[in-house]
Amino acid sequence: MSSMHRNITGDVLVQHLAADTMTIDRDLLAASGRSGRTLVKEGPLRLTLIGLAAGGALPPHSTANPVSVQVLQGAVVFSALEQQYSLAAGDVLILAAGVEHAAQSASGASLLLTVAYTPKAGDAKHDTTSMTPDRE
Repeated sequence: MSSMHRNITGDVLVQHLAADTMTIDRDLLAASGRSGRTLVKEGPLRLTLIGLAAGGALPPHSTANPVSVQVLQGAVVFSALEQQYSLAAGDVLILAAGVEHAAQSASGASLLLTVAYTPKAGDAKHDTTSMTPDRE
């Protein structure tokens, strides 16, 4: 589904996450073990739906902004600051700005990534949602 056919900014948006999970690019998910779709990109708020295939992983990375990750379906193990965090559907992980983290899912998972984006002076085009491929 192209971003030209759906709103990712606006005064009021409704996201039906169960249906949005189905918009993850299954071919990309199978090929790379992960796929993402931006749901909201409004002011300082970025919401991205991430799919991890069984055995899929997110390599170590960090962002200059605080993030939260809510597990919608499945289970995932995050590593951050030399600790492992096993999360299941309904769990939320919150990471401070700059904390390097990685994730892997043995059985597959759907995640909702929320980034509190704060642009730096002269950096209006910087986008922190690039931790996963986005097929918009």
